[in-house]
Amino acid sequence: MKAVVLTRAPLQLLVALAVAVIAVLSTGVPRAEAASSISTVAQALRKSPVYVDPAASAQLSSADAASLARTIENADKPLFVAVLPANFPTQNLFTDLRTATGVTGAYAVRLGDRFDARADSSVLSRTAVHNLVTSVQGEDTATQLGDFADRALPTMRGSAPASWGASGRSGGVPSTALITVAVLLVVCGAGAYAMVRRTRRRRETEQRAALEKLRVVVDEDITAFGEELDRLDFHPAEPGADDAMRADYERALDAYEQAKQRMAEARRPEDVRTVTQALEDGRFSLAQLAARREGRPLPERRPPCFFDPRHGPSVADATWTPPGGAPRRVPVCAADRVRLAEGRDPHVREVETDWGRRPYWDAGPAYGPWAGGYFGGGILPGLLVGTLLGSMMATPAYAADYGAGYGDFGAYDGYGGYGDFGGGDVSGGDFDPGDFGGGFGDGGDFGGGGDFGGGGDFGGGGGNF
Repeated sequence: MKAVVLTRAPLQLLVALAVAVIAVLSTGVPRAEAASSISTVAQALRKSPVYVDPAASAQLSSADAASLARTIENADKPLFVAVLPANFPTQNLFTDLRTATGVTGAYAVRLGDRFDARADSSVLSRTAVHNLVTSVQGEDTATQLGDFADRALPTMRGSAPASWGASGRSGGVPSTALITVAVLLVVCGAGAYAMVRRTRRRRETEQRAALEKLRVVVDEDITAFGEELDRLDFHPAEPGADDAMRADYERALDAYEQAKQRMAEARRPEDVRTVTQALEDGRFSLAQLAARREGRPLPERRPPCFFDPRHGPSVADATWTPPGGAPRRVPVCAADRVRLAEGRDPHVREVETDWGRRPYWDAGPAYGPWAGGYFGGGILPGLLVGTLLGSMMATPAYAADYGAGYGDFGAYDGYGGYGDFGGGDVSGGDFDPGDFGGGFGDGGDFGGGGDFGGGGDFGGGGGNF
């Protein structure tokens, strides 16, 4: 067997890893020794994913808390769990806890015999949180928190915060065992490092190949948009042109240049999302300009035609059933709307694959970022449900390889924009309070109608979802 030769820097990293593991082995789930405040809970959650208030220690044993913490840490997701007594103040509980912790993530709270959760939309959509909370109602504490974690972790985005495991908490692990673990890590780390490097290189090669396939399609989109600009034949100084028309035209030109520049700078398939976003913005600007020149009402801001974004902004939603799939409502252009109404097939964007030309939604995972740039705002999952691409995008592995940010498959903070902070990032108080608003108990159907005392913070019926 050939010896694996490591450079000095990787070897230092392995030693650092050994030291980090020693620290982790020495830690436990933090349990406060005094009555908790929001600050106490937040400080503990910055060190470990699970916090149990001393007044609620009967609800969750130390062993169960430690097991739950290991599950969350092994998943490398920003899920924070707090077990609090029934009389813990609920006024603005989630908003205040999120602000005090300052980390983008999902926050689950067991309060007495009640349970609720909130999350930054960049980590879990509100609909997902609502459904997850509802699915675990009525269970005992350990089962409920375990089930919630098991169901939430595979669909969460982002990574665990760096502060977990970084504290200097002590435990009862013998020093001999710690030294043994450190030595084993250094010895075994050489092979692991080589394997990681090979895996990384293979992944980079696969992503470069996917980007080159995608580049052909995106270049076609950019060319088509440039031809639309030429056909428009608009001159800023032409008779009848006003400032609004010139502004529309300038935005369209800027979008065209941005798309070309961003495609030239793209290094991974997920970089394509900003290219198609720019093209979508540019086509809407052209639609506005055309309406102004013709004296028509300005068009509503709608997503592009689902069948081929080159058709331009959609004019309506129409029912469409893919072969072997379920009916769904999709945005369509005027021409495809007529075709569907007449029982004919729409004009579908097909791309080259290893199996011949296929619709883009059956062409492979690299087309997720391409579609995500066109169809933001949370509508993409509904459009792609039951398709090859939709099935791929719903998995955590897809987000790791091709990025997130495609409606409920990723983080979206409004039409045309993605949140600045990913799961696990320290954002402090910079987050959308709407993600964490509402009274405790609004996160699932169990709280509707004021079941927890009527009105106040315990009632409500999920109006925030």
